[in-house]
This record gives sequence, structure tokens and C-alpha cells, in this order.
Amino acid sequence: MNQAPDFSGAHAVLQSAVDTQLLPGASALIWRNGEVIADFCTGHANIESGELLRRDHIHRAFSNTKLLTAVLVLHLVDQGCFALDDPIKTWIPALGKVRVLRPGATQLSDTDALQSDITVRQLLSHQAGFSHGVFDIGTVIFNGYHAAGVRRCDAALDELMARLATLPLLHQPGTAWEYSMAPDVLARLVEIVTGMGFSDALQSLLLAPLGMADTDFVLRADQAPRLCAMYGGDRLDPTLPGLKRLDDTPWPQANLRSVPREGGASGLCTTQDDMLALLKGLLPGPTACLSASSLAELLRDQLPPTRCVHFPGSAAMPNFGFGLGGAVTRSASTWQSNLSVGELQWGGLGGTHWWVSPASGCVGVLMTQRFFGFWNPFWFDYKQQVYRALSAD
Repeated sequence: MNQAPDFSGAHAVLQSAVDTQLLPGASALIWRNGEVIADFCTGHANIESGELLRRDHIHRAFSNTKLLTAVLVLHLVDQGCFALDDPIKTWIPALGKVRVLRPGATQLSDTDALQSDITVRQLLSHQAGFSHGVFDIGTVIFNGYHAAGVRRCDAALDELMARLATLPLLHQPGTAWEYSMAPDVLARLVEIVTGMGFSDALQSLLLAPLGMADTDFVLRADQAPRLCAMYGGDRLDPTLPGLKRLDDTPWPQANLRSVPREGGASGLCTTQDDMLALLKGLLPGPTACLSASSLAELLRDQLPPTRCVHFPGSAAMPNFGFGLGGAVTRSASTWQSNLSVGELQWGGLGGTHWWVSPASGCVGVLMTQRFFGFWNPFWFDYKQQVYRALSAD
């Protein structure tokens, strides 16, 4: 009988990040073959009060929201509501009339006509041409997004679509990868085809069936005490110690009060166990929560070999393609070993991360609350140690 994997090296990475004030706390678990094979929790949910982090603490999900949106959209594909390559203009006609910024444009009016329709697949894989209004600070499109208020919390999805329709795309659909607000467009599509608000559709079609009782846009009064405090560190160098409390991120009383915005790109809060309930259903097999064909599309790299994950102002990452809900590891790199090839993974700007590895049959969840903590070194160092332990099993 094989000895259980030794994850002490992986847990030491997280303990070190907490001890050196890179993270306020960290909670990680790994699931394989029907059981949790690693469960580690350290640090604080609230440094100032001294409240220790627990596995049942609630975390702001930020872009982990995108995975839930993707799974719900694929569920509706399985139900025959639409197909992946259908044009979004069928349901949101204004998005069939948007213009596209010319290369080198210096103003929003410097545009070309749309050459092809935006499809559901392109929205899921971030190849539709939208921006995110976060990482490309100072650009024409960044300034346009913020002037139009597309990232504010004061607009419901129908109003958000009206605002987006006044702005050009960054690229012609299907010609480039650009991390974006596209899942917000998909959330509006969900509303139109189901006749429900996006939050209600999530609850009835995904969260309730999977038992994800602590995932929502707004917490109940009895859940609110379990919401972790948010902290920030040095954004330019995430290896520098020091954390500052951020009480108004992403906006004051986020997840504690209702706002018009309930989007598909961000905004949910969730727990480690809720994320695990979802991720288990994304491994191929009889317990999958999607059809075999939809799950295969979710996990498959949707980008051509010449295209890869590439954030504005950063180097291209040719080792990472992108599926319909996260990055797909194409090959080994200094960040990841060859054992992670074929893995689907992503996370949120608050430092929460997840992965699904069909090759090893494992899924993993790592929860913390460090703003601008996505893909910081602690995540990849932790994963390297996880795969080292699994390979020795």
C-alpha cells in the first residue's frame, strides 16, 4: 500500500508566507479519489482582532466568480439554450454593432468596423476583444472604461451592457487573448435566456444543486461574521513583507450590502469547501457536473499555439494557454513542473486560487485575502511542492 503523500514542503511555503507578512493567513486543501488528502490552515482571518483563519471562513472570490459563470454557461449549453459558437448579438443586439480600436489609437473614436461577430466561445476564452479596465492603466481603453463607469457597482447587467456597447473593442473578435469583462456579458446572456436575475440563476441552477451554501453576492447576517478582512501589500514586488488593512476593497461594505451590480466577472464570495464542491465536478468521469463534451471544452486549450496568456505590461506566458474557465498548462516552466501539464487553473485578485488536474485526478483550493495576490510567487512555490509530493507517492 502506497504511503500518503508528504505535503509538509507545500505547507511550509504557506507558513513562511504568513510568518514573513506576505499573507495574513492561508488555507489549502487537496482532494483526490473521493477524499481530502491534504488540509492545512494557518494565520489570521483578521489580524487586528487576532481571529485565526478557519476552513469555514468566507473569502471574497474576485475572479473566481468567472469559473462559476463559465460552468453555468456550459450547463445552459448542455440544456440546448445556445451553442458555443453562436453570436452574442442574437441576445444582445447592441454588441453586434460595436467598433474596434485601430492599432495605436489615441482616442476612442479611432476605430474600424467589426469584421466578425462575437461568439459565446470567444467570451468564455477571453478572445472577444473586451478589456478588463484593471491592468492596462493609462491606455485609451482603460480611460474609456473608467469614464463610462463599467467597473462601478452602481449598474445592473442590462445597464452595464448599454455602457459597454458605447465603447470599442481592443481587438477584432478571435484575433487576440485579452483578460476581460467578457463574463459580465455572459452573465447578462444567462439572465436573458433563463428569465432570472443572474444571482437567482446561479443559486437555482448551480449553487443549490452542488450544495454551495456559502457562495453569494451578499451574505446573510448569520454569515457576515465569517467574512475575512482584506489586506494589501506592495503591488510591484509581492515578495516584500508588510500588509495593510483594506476595508473598502473592492468597494465599501462589499458582500455585506446589496448593490445593483451582480456580475459574471467578479463579485461573489465563497468558502474553501464550496469551491471544492464545484471543482470535484470538473474532473472527467461519472460524477462530473457537465456533459462530457462541455467538460472537454472547458478543460481544452482554446488558443492557437501562437497565442497565450499575456497581461498588459508583463511578458507573454507561452507555457499557458486558456480554456473556457482558466489557464491551461501547456508545458513545464520555471514556475511549474511537467507534472502540471494539462491542468486547468486560475484565481482571484484577492489571492484565492484553484486547480483541476485530470492527469493526477486531483483538485486543489488555496484561500487567502491579499489584494493583488493573483499568481504571486507563493502560489507557484506551493504548487511546485504539491506536485513534488504527489510524484513521490
